Order: sequence, then structure tokens, then C-alpha cells
Amino acid sequence: MSEKKQAKSKSGIIMLVVVTLIYALLYYNDAQKSTTSLLASLKVLEMIAPILLVVFFLMALLNTFVDEKSIAKHLGEDSGFKGWVIALFGGILSHGPGYIWYPMLQELRNKGALDGLIVAFLYARSIKLPWLPLMISYFGVSFTIVLSVYVLLGAFVQGIITSKLVK
Repeated sequence: MSEKKQAKSKSGIIMLVVVTLIYALLYYNDAQKSTTSLLASLKVLEMIAPILLVVFFLMALLNTFVDEKSIAKHLGEDSGFKGWVIALFGGILSHGPGYIWYPMLQELRNKGALDGLIVAFLYARSIKLPWLPLMISYFGVSFTIVLSVYVLLGAFVQGIITSKLVK
């Protein structure tokens, strides 16, 4: 195991120990509040667990069936227009909290995906398909379309800026 991976695996264990110690100290100080806090944390975990499972499943598929050459072809230096389309529409279609997607995006980045495309994916996530009908009902079709186009253009511009800055 490389030194970087060993440090990464240790950091997760350290974080678990620190959080456990904090909960223990809080429990000792105020058992009722710490129990309430722990139950609230477990509810959040229960809420995001299905999304986490989907993301981990996608990561497993990615690691099993997609090699670095394929990632580089679709999301790397030579991906061109197709890479931008994948990043932008992938961001629109993605659901759940953004931080759940970070491990998969890191894996894509490690396999050769451009930073600009990852930024575009994250930026495009602000368009939420399930909320578009509600937005249309409040603001109208024209406003919703114009705003969505501006968000996509903003995602593209942010991705381009990131690509330039990273080089």
C-alpha cells in the first residue's frame, strides 16, 4: 500500500476516534443533549444511506468495468465537446447531497478526468429536475429556461476557468 493510501486510511480511523471521543465527552457533560444529537445524526445517516449505496455501487462498477483509457477518452484531455455534455448533464441528473458524489468524482479524477469537467458537474447540480415543475409554476417557463441555460453556461465557464488555472 502506498504511503498516501496508508495516510488516507488512517485519517478515517482517526476521524472516527475523534468523533467518538467528542460524543463520549458530551455524553458525560449532558447525556440528554448528546443522545438527542446522536439520534439526529443517525436520522441523517438513514436518510443518505440509500444514496451512499448507489454511489458506492457506481464506484464499484466504475472500478470493475471502466478503465483509465475509457475515462480519459470520455472525460480526459481529448474528450472535447462530449466530455462537457457528459459532465453538464451528469450534474443535472445527479441527486442527493453533493458530498456523497465526492468519492466517485475523486476516483474519476484519479483515472484522468479533467478538473474542469468535475467543476462543471458540481456546478450543474444546482439544476434540480424534480423541482423544475415547481419553479415553472412560480416563475414561468421562460424564466426557468433562461435561468437553467445561464446555470449551464456558468458551469461551463467555471469549468473552463478551472481547467486554465489548474494547468
